[in-house]
Parts: sequence; C-alpha cells; structure tokens
Amino acid sequence: MAGAVHINVGSLVWLEDPEVAWIDGEVIEVDGNNAKISCSSGKTVVANVANLYPQDTEASPCGVDDMTKLAYLHEPGVLQNLRSRYDMNEIYTYTGNILIAVNPFRRLPHLYDSHMMEQYKGATFGELSPHPFAVADAAYRLMTHEGKSQSILVSGESGAGKTESTKMLMRYLAYMGGTSAAEGRTVEQQVLEDVERYKVANPRTFHYLNQSNCIELDSMNDAEEYLATRRAMEVVGISPIEQDAIFRVVASVLHLGNIEFTKGKESDSSMPKDEKSLFHLRTAAELLMCDVKALEDSLCKRVIVTRDETITKSLDPNAATLTRDALAKVVYSRLFDWIVNKINCSIGQDPNSKCLIGVLDIYGFESFKTNSFEQFCINLTNEKLQQHFNQHVFKMEQEEYTKEEINWSYIEFIDNQDVLDLIEKVTYQTELFLDKNKDYVVAEHQALLCASKCSFVSGLFPPSPEESSKSSKFSSIGSRFKQQLQSLLETLSSTEPHYIRCIKPNNLLKPSIFENTNVLQQLRCGGVLEAIRISCAGYPTRRTFDEFVDRFGLLSPDVLDGSCDEVTASKRLLEKVGLQGYQIGKTKVFLRAGQMAELDARRTEVLGRAAAVIQRKVRSYMARRSFIALRRSTIKMQALWRGRTARKLYESMRREAAAIKIQKHVRRHIAVNAYKKMLSAAMALQAGLRGMASRNELRFRRQTKAAIIIQAQCRKYLASLHYKRLKKAAISTQCAYRVRMAKKELRKLKLAARETGALQAAKNKLEKQVEELTWRLQLEKRMRADVEEAKAQETAKLQAALQDLQLQVKESKALLLKEREAAKKLSEQAPVIKEVPVVDSAVVEKLTSENEKLKKLSTMESEDQILRQQSLLNSPVKRMSEHLAIPAAPKILENGHHETESVNAKNELQSTPPTNKMLTESESKLRRSQLDKQHENVDALIKCVQQNIGFSHGKPVAAFSIYKCLLYWKSFEAERTSVFDRLIQMFGEAIENEESNESLAYWLSNTSTLLFLLQKSLKPAGSAGATPQRKKPPPAVSLFGRMTQGFRSSPSSANLSVSLDVVRQVEAKYPALLFKQQLTAYVEKIYGIIRDNLKKDLTSLLSLCIQAPRTSRGSMMRASGRSFGHNTPSSHWQSIIDSLNGLLKLFQDNFVPPVLIQKTFTQIFSFINVQLFNSLLLRRECCSFGNGEYVKAGLAELELWCCQAKEEYAGASWDELKHIRQAVGFLVLSVQQLYRICTLYWDDKYGTSSVSPSVISSMRVLMTEDSTNPASNAFLLDDNSSIPFSVDDISNSLNEKDFSDVKPAEELLENPAFHFLQD
Repeated sequence: MAGAVHINVGSLVWLEDPEVAWIDGEVIEVDGNNAKISCSSGKTVVANVANLYPQDTEASPCGVDDMTKLAYLHEPGVLQNLRSRYDMNEIYTYTGNILIAVNPFRRLPHLYDSHMMEQYKGATFGELSPHPFAVADAAYRLMTHEGKSQSILVSGESGAGKTESTKMLMRYLAYMGGTSAAEGRTVEQQVLEDVERYKVANPRTFHYLNQSNCIELDSMNDAEEYLATRRAMEVVGISPIEQDAIFRVVASVLHLGNIEFTKGKESDSSMPKDEKSLFHLRTAAELLMCDVKALEDSLCKRVIVTRDETITKSLDPNAATLTRDALAKVVYSRLFDWIVNKINCSIGQDPNSKCLIGVLDIYGFESFKTNSFEQFCINLTNEKLQQHFNQHVFKMEQEEYTKEEINWSYIEFIDNQDVLDLIEKVTYQTELFLDKNKDYVVAEHQALLCASKCSFVSGLFPPSPEESSKSSKFSSIGSRFKQQLQSLLETLSSTEPHYIRCIKPNNLLKPSIFENTNVLQQLRCGGVLEAIRISCAGYPTRRTFDEFVDRFGLLSPDVLDGSCDEVTASKRLLEKVGLQGYQIGKTKVFLRAGQMAELDARRTEVLGRAAAVIQRKVRSYMARRSFIALRRSTIKMQALWRGRTARKLYESMRREAAAIKIQKHVRRHIAVNAYKKMLSAAMALQAGLRGMASRNELRFRRQTKAAIIIQAQCRKYLASLHYKRLKKAAISTQCAYRVRMAKKELRKLKLAARETGALQAAKNKLEKQVEELTWRLQLEKRMRADVEEAKAQETAKLQAALQDLQLQVKESKALLLKEREAAKKLSEQAPVIKEVPVVDSAVVEKLTSENEKLKKLSTMESEDQILRQQSLLNSPVKRMSEHLAIPAAPKILENGHHETESVNAKNELQSTPPTNKMLTESESKLRRSQLDKQHENVDALIKCVQQNIGFSHGKPVAAFSIYKCLLYWKSFEAERTSVFDRLIQMFGEAIENEESNESLAYWLSNTSTLLFLLQKSLKPAGSAGATPQRKKPPPAVSLFGRMTQGFRSSPSSANLSVSLDVVRQVEAKYPALLFKQQLTAYVEKIYGIIRDNLKKDLTSLLSLCIQAPRTSRGSMMRASGRSFGHNTPSSHWQSIIDSLNGLLKLFQDNFVPPVLIQKTFTQIFSFINVQLFNSLLLRRECCSFGNGEYVKAGLAELELWCCQAKEEYAGASWDELKHIRQAVGFLVLSVQQLYRICTLYWDDKYGTSSVSPSVISSMRVLMTEDSTNPASNAFLLDDNSSIPFSVDDISNSLNEKDFSDVKPAEELLENPAFHFLQD
C-alpha cells in the first residue's frame, strides 16, 4: 500500500506501534534504509524506511468527509481521519460511495429528525455531510429514475450500531414513501405491570442474559425502548393479544434457561435441582400454558418409538440441559420466524413491482477465542459478501478511470475466491459442530407445545404429517444456510449495491473512547482497507487541476505566468518536476502511490528556502531599525544634555541677579524701619505730656459739676418721698377690691391665651404638612415615567391624605369655635376690668385670619397640583421635555417667582408692628423692583445660552455662564424658584426633533459640563460633610430675600459684584437636587440618541462587511502571479472608518468629556463585535478562510483607527472586538461557540485549519458535560444598550482648575447686571 516514498530529515511520518497500531513522529536522522524517528509519545524508534508512511502536514485536524480526498490513502491516514471526525461527533465518513459509521454510544437526536430528512431529500450524493439518509436517498433516486433494484448492505460486529443504521434507513425510506410511525403514549406504570405479569426482574438473574457484562447502556432507557417496541408492534399490525403472547413466549424462554438439573433417584436420571429451578419450571409452564409435569418429562426423559414398542429413557443432567437449550432455541426460532412473516405481510410489498430496495443487516466477520459453527456460517457469508464488495469496488474504480479517459488495463485485482473454495470444501470436525448443524424438533416438545392452551403457542407448532416430520428431523442447517446464501447473492447481483460499514470504537461500549487497534481490525475485516488496497493498486491520489496547481504551483512559478489554462499548467508542472507514471484525466490529475509524498518533499524544500530568505530580510530589517532607533536616541540624549547644561548656567545667572536685588531691598527695608521707630518714639513722648495736662484739667471740672448735681438730687428726693407716701396710702385702699376681682379674670384670660398658642402651633404644623405634601407630589410626578403603573394608586393616597388634612382642619376649626363660644359665655358672666388689658384680641383675630388664609392656600395648591397631574397624564407625549420628569411648579408670577413669596411678603407686612410699618412698605417696593430685575436677568441668560456661543479654553461657555449665574443668584439654596424649570424647558426645546449629531454633541458637552459643576458644588442640606460656618442671620426663604442679603453684605451699594470661586460648595435645597437629576436624565438621553444614530448608520455597512468576494484561487494566481498578501478592504470598511472619524471629530470640536467619548466608542465597537460574530455563527458561508481574511483586514483597519484615536478617546474599544478578533484563534469563546465554529469552518483557499484534534476532543467532552445547563447552550451575543457611565465618571474625568480661565459669554458681559461674571 505504501509504495516508494521519499524520506528526509524533518519529514513527518507514521510508523507501526504495538500499543496504538500507528503512531506519528518526525524523522531526526536517516542512515541508508533505516531512519530514527522521534515519536509524539516521547520515545525514539529506529525503523526501516520501507515501513514508514508519509503524514499529510496540511491535513485538516477535523478530517475530511470523503477519504478519497486524502493526500495519502493508507492505513494510518484512514485511521487518523476517522478518529479526528469521531472526536468532533462526526460519526459518518465516505470512502467513495461507501459509508463508514462509527458508533458514538450516545443519542444524537439532531442528526435524525424530520428537518434533517428534509435536507437530504433530493440532494446530490456527496453534496451534504455523510449520512445514512444520503445512502438511502441515492438508492431511492436510482430506483425511481433508472428503474433498477437497489440493495443496501449494513455490516459490522455486535455493538457496532448495525441495527440503528438499519432503523435510520428504514425510517428514511418510509418518509420518502409517505409512511410515518404512529405516536403512542408513554406509560411507565405499564412497564412495571408487564414485568410483574411475566415474572421477570433483574436481567442479571437470567442465565441466557448474564453470559456477558453488557446489561445496561448509559444512553439507553430500557423502559422507553420497551414502550417504543410496543408502539412499533402496533404500527405493523400486531394486536395487543398477540403482543402479550409474544412477551409471554420470550419470558418463558428466559425462565427455561434458569432451570438446572441434578441426578435423580435412579441411575442416569435427572430432576430439577432445587426449589428455584422448580419455580422457573412452573413459571415457564404457566407462561406457555402447558402441563408442568409434561414439561418436566419432556426435559428429563426421551421417548424412543420402535416397531414393536415405545421405550421411555431417562436423561442424565447434561443431556437434560442440552434438551432444555434445544427447546428454548426452537421456541425462540419459531417466534422469530413468526414476527418476520408478520412484518413482511404488514409491509405489503406489491407483487407486481418491477424494482425494490433491499436492506441487509448482517454480522461482520467474527474471530473469537472459541469459534464454533455459528462463526463458520457468519464468516462464510462475509467472505461471499466481501467478494461481491471487492468486485463492486473494482467496478467503481474502472468507471472512474473510464470517465476520466485514462489507461487502466494493467491494474491487477486481488480476488478472495481461493478462500471461499477452501471454506466450502474442507470438512470441520469440532465439538458440537455436527449437533449444531442438525435442524429438527424433539417429538415430545412438538407434542407438548402443540397441545398448549395458548392459541398463539400452539400456532407456532402446528401438527405435521408423518413424512414431513421425518424429513425435517434429519435436515441440515448448513445445507439450508448455503441455499439461502446463494439466493441472497443472486438477489444482490441483480441490484445496485450500496455499502454501510459499522465500526465499534471500543469494547467498553462507552462514548468518547476510540481504540485504534480495535477499529483497525474491524476496518480490515470489513473490507474497507481492501477497498483502499484496490484504489492503491491504481492511482490512489487524485486532485482536481485547480487544487493541484494551487498546492504545487510554487515548485515552478514560471509555469503560472501567461494565460494558459489549469490543465496545461498542470501538465507543464508535472513535466518540470520529472514525475513518471502519472495520468492526466479530464478533470483530475491521477498520481501513483508515493508520488504525492515526493511532490510534498520538494514543496517543503522550496518553502524552507523561502522561509530562510524571509528570515534574512526580516533580521536585516530589524537590525537596521534597531540601529536607526539607537542613533535617534543618541542624538536626542545629546540634545537633552546640552539643554540641561545651558539651563543650569542660565539658572545660576538668575540666582546671582536675584541675590543682588534681594540684598538691595533688605538694606532699604532696615533703614526705613529704623527711621519709623525713631519717629514713633518722639511722637509718643509728646502725646504723653500733652495728655497728662489735659487730664488734670478735666478732673477738676468733673469734681465741681458733681457737687452741684448731688445737692440738686438731695432736694428732689426729699420732695418726692413725701408725695409718694401720700399717693401710696390713697391707692392701697382703692386696689384692695380690684386685686381680688382681677385675679379671677386673669385666670380666665390665661386659659384663653394658652388656647391661642395651641392654635398657632397647629397652624405651624399644618404649614409643614402642606410643604411636605407639595414636595411629595412633585417627587411623585418626577418619578411617573418609572412607576407609571402605580400612578393611580399614589394619586389616590395623596388625595386621601389631603382629605384627612382638610378633615383635621375642619375639626380644629370646629373645636376653635366651640372654645370661643365657651370663652364668650364666661366673659359675659364675669365682670370686665378695662383698666388692666392683659390679652390683645387683635392679635388673636389676626392669627385666626392667617390660619384661614393658609388653609385656603393649601387647598388651592393641592387642587391645582392634582389637576396639573391629570392633564399631564391625559396629554400625548409630543415634546422632548415631556420625556423627563419635570415637577409641577407652583403658580409663577410675571417676575419669575412664586405666588407664595408674595403671600409671605404680605403676611410679613401685616404682622409688622405699627412703628415699623412705614419701613416695611419701602422694603416691599424695593423687593418688587428687584424681582422684576431678576426676571429680566433670567430672560437674558436663557436668550443668550439658547444660541451656540462656542467654547473658551476647551470648555463650553453656556454651561459655565449658567453655573456662575445660578451660583451668584444663590438659586441652589432657594426652596422655591422657577429658574431650573425654565432651563430644563430650554434643554428640551433645543434637542426636540433634532437628528443632527452636530447639535446634539454641542448640547451633550454643555449638559455634561454643567452636571459636573453641579456634582462638585451641591451637597444636601444638613449633610454630615458640611463645613462649619460663622453664625449668620436666619436665611430668607425666597430667592429675592437671598439676593437682598447678598446686596446688603456688599461693601458698596454702587458695586454689586461678589468675589466668587470657580466651584464652591453650597447646601442645596430640593429644587436644585431635582434639577441635577433632570439634567442627568438629559445627558443620558442625548448620549443614547447619538449612539443609536451611529449604530443605525453602521448596521447596513456591517451586513456587507461579513461576506468577502469569493474568487477562484487559480484565476488570482494567473492574474497576479503567486501573491501571499491580504486582500485590500473594500469601501464598506472605509465607510465605517469614515463614520467613526466623523463622530470623533464632532466630539472633539464640541469638547465632549473624554469619558463620554470612550463609552460611546466602547459600545459602538461592542455593537460591531456582536453583529459580526452573530453573523459568523448563523451563516455557514461566512465561516470560510477567505471571509476570515477579509474580516481580519477590516479589523486591522479598526485597530489602526484605535491607535490613531489614542486611548484618551478610544479607551478599551479594541478589547470589545475580542470575540470576532479571536474567532479564528479560538481564545475567548465559550465551548458551545467553539464547537459551532469548528463544525461550520471550511477553508476555501488552502484547505488548512487551525484547531487540533485534541482541542476539539476536549471541547466536545466539556460541551457534553455542560449540556444540562440551558443557559450555556446559547452561542450568540447580545447587544448592550444601557447607559455605561455615571455622574461620578463624568465628575472624575474633569478638573475644577480647568475652568479658572474660562470666559463667560460676551453678550452677558455687555449687560451691567452680569458684571459679576468678570470676577
């Protein structure tokens, strides 16, 4: 088979190994006819060159589906190909039109479903993957189109999967014929009942079943198989009564096998051994419905009929055992014949049909330690079939050569007719050989079973005439077997044969185990290697012209120049290399054995020389590049050192000049200080002397004045003392009665005063509740987009809470009225002392009126908020600003502030004492003018920032101006203000219906920058991190009050500018915090729109980028010679790069924060990865080498773009393409994804692959272990459209110091009201 091969040092070869049949290795030394080989197992072996077989270095690790495509058609190549395909669950392989099936010992339901049958229906043989359906379809098409009978021969040893293959063939033929199996129901209880009915239990307890260890299979469910058998019987027309009888007979055979015998009471007699044997005897008789005693006698005795009398002879235990086995054998044989006849009748073959398809399921060649009569018959059949198989293979070879028009007359064919003659002529004398050749029924057994009460059993043993009984008693199984075999061969000769060879990969009957020696023995016995020998006798290596030129064109590149076709190029190439004995067909080049290895050896030499040239060039290039880099570094180091020396000299000169200047100023400072000290001492001395004289004069004047005052006061005191004594005596009498009455009235008035205080506390509490309710309503409205389903419930809760508050107010009002009435009654009964007014009733009335106004105001605000919320719920979503949760603001006046502010101002005005009322009215007028002015300022700010006012030092001017204004106006500390609502409305109008990324990028830059400034400035009120501040007056509630405090604290009323830091922390109130959340939502919204716009643009381009143009390899070589370069990416990839560059430039022009740019391109690259990778997994035409090179070239462009964009903007975008980047290298994919690509991959250029068989085998084992996890079976990727950043990410990406040089908008600086922006 090997032929002459050319072996050199470094050649990869196969050599025989006693343990694994064949082992691969590398030749490390050649000495004449001997070669030293380093094996892959680690050992070194010396072998004869003639016993070595070349290894195909470019063979796919996944194997080929047709072994005629192998470069080297020999035993180790065939064995390795089968093993490679078996490791990746490809159990079917062609050898021409012969199908080899390796038993996987596991269920593979996806290979045999109706969808798979539909795929093979009408498909050309060899177009799809090897499969029994393809063989059955080919046979069916030949029968229907050519009208010739077909036969399918399925062979293999026990456990090789012949029966399963036959089932698949019959199933497909039934499918093609329009017959489908009826579905039944699975009832586990039925299995248990039948087991109990037939008194069968563990199969290991039965003698006929426990002779081997193969009792259970991991992938087989006996209960399901039993029910499937029941359903199959129903399909072929076996009634339930007949089914029950069949299983009764089978169970009786099992029980017969467990009957053991021992010596009886008489000599040479026998009887059941023990109670267990008696139990099985009675059970067998019960199942066969015959007499127990008659069954025992038929086993232990034999009746001999002579001419004169009938003699009953007892049998010894050994003879009784043989009689038992003979009875079990004949019962089972008759049952088998009955089932076969029943099925044939059920199938109902048309007797008038001119053609048929026959499926033959037969044992393969068997060779055991003990070979008996059965092996003799089986091996005879196999040799006969092998002869037929060899003739068919040789015939196919002749047809191939004839079709290609090449000379084949000298090819010799090795026949096995001598072996057949030897088997048929020689007489075998072995133990029990003749007994097994006999075919008769013991008369006692015939009489016993014929008299059975079971009609089914008695029907199996009908009474026979005397003459037919005698003739059958001495019939030979061998002669009848030979007649049937001859009839079979005649039938096969009249049909077109198809072959399926089943292989058992291991004797353990377990999956994922491939035993080389065992498989090789079956290949030899099954005739597969014989077919290969027939092929090797002619031209085993065949290559199409384009494949031959593609592989060996580099041996003579000048042959490929010009415009010659591939046939001419192949001829010239063969002439150049000087091969002899090859043949040129019509479509292929035919090579003799060993010539492929010689061409590969020459090709390896050419590639080695080319590799040396490439290495020399690369090393030269690397050395030159290293020299240039070293020279450049040296020049740079010299420049740096000279610069450093110059800087040190300059620094020394500067220090000397600075020292002189410092000395001058220090001396001047010392002289000035000495003069000032002398001047200060002189002036202090003069002031002291003058002060002493003045104090003496002042002391004298004070003493004189004090004496005069003492005299006057003494005289006044004496007169006043006399008057007071007289007045006290008069008043004491008048007040005695008044005191007693006043005390009584005082107690009543004190009680009323306490009630008024309680009313004031209730009022304050109600105010807080109203404010809290308002806040909750605003918060609820803001969150309505997220909790749309709970909106009605929350509204009902708020209404109920409002009703409760109103009810409490009414109850308080009623209680107050009752208390007033009670106080009025008491006041009418008691006398009123007008001279001592203790309680001011005006104050009480004022508090009462304020309380009533507050109740009305809270009711109006609650109703207004509920109406606004309902209107928002009922209105359609039209504007962008309505997508975000904007809380319902209180009623806004023309000056931009709330109605509550004016109410508070009025209340303050009413509560002002009369002495300060005039001052309060003037302040109120000042407040109104300031509110109007503030309203104008807000309008001016909104009008300015609505336009694109550009950037300053890389920062958006609009965002900086807004922040500075809000900070100066102290809007963040206001509890109620409309500025934030107007800004949010402005943002919504700016991006409403906006599809241009240019405008969206501008507003993304402004909103994100403003969000950063808010994040750095705002902190919740009362937070733990607040810095202690000096005690200040109570803060004003309204925005106007805070602005007034800012004006009053300024040094001059003419200059209102305040020194502000760029970013300053303030205690934010709820409106400011709500504005920050709304602004965050706008940033995320604008970001998502820009990202989705780019995804939309890339989707159409990506669908075009996944498929590369497929060009003929030969035409490419003729057009441009031998080129190993990659294909240039098409305009689709360039369009993607242009889109990315356009968006990056847009972001850079608008100074979008780098973190947002990174997140955008990271998600875009993730989207590209998902689209390309999912297309790769879903479309087989995409899993080609050419398409892989095309996508790889495009990914190289994307990598170049990431490098040019730098990490500041690209970030980790390149890492997001890890799945599609590594799809060829298989580095980061899941087991399911790897296995999927392995099964789809095909090389449309060089016929190579990058996955080793060991990796595929390990991957298949992992996938099998993980098959129970539903989540792991998914192999597609999902696109992530979430927002990938947070406010903290934006905050960390910017720096506060970057805003120190930002200039506000020029339009605002021209307005005198915004002069504070200049600070």
